[in-house]
Amino acid sequence: MRDYCIKAATPDDLDGARSVMLDTVYRDFGTGYVPRWHRDIVDLDHAYVAPARHILLVAVDERDGTVVATGALDSRGPAHPPNPRHLAERYPSGETAQLRRVYVHPGHRRRGLARQLVDELLNFAAADGGYRSVYLHTDPAVPGAEAFWRSLGKAVLDEREEPGGGQRIVHFEVPLP
Repeated sequence: MRDYCIKAATPDDLDGARSVMLDTVYRDFGTGYVPRWHRDIVDLDHAYVAPARHILLVAVDERDGTVVATGALDSRGPAHPPNPRHLAERYPSGETAQLRRVYVHPGHRRRGLARQLVDELLNFAAADGGYRSVYLHTDPAVPGAEAFWRSLGKAVLDEREEPGGGQRIVHFEVPLP
């Protein structure tokens, strides 16, 4: 079993974090980089490192120093459009901690890294004191994603059940610690 260090990303970690993220959107999502969905991946510093109420965590394999997993949090609620208006109203920016980019490289999955990252992100949100809720959305077509998030939170909207299927994503609220 490898040892991992979970920490706030530093400038030296950003290329490794970006690599994990881009690998995920190409391999797991099958979409590749889509600017309107993945713009934050290009400028991780501006999106997650520099803002005071945002954070980017990385899991680093201590054996070789590579970034093998990521998790981010920001203060932006879901935008309308493309998300339903009632979600944007329920989870307003500034009051909502949105979990983003919780990705684990395939060679390091099933070791509890995603859960550890989420626990740390939730602790960060709780310590902030200004967040009243934690929100995220996931693509249920990604193997394991929906079950993982259902184990941590409550689905507040499953777009597959909507007329026309919406974007076919599932929206979750995760309790603050």
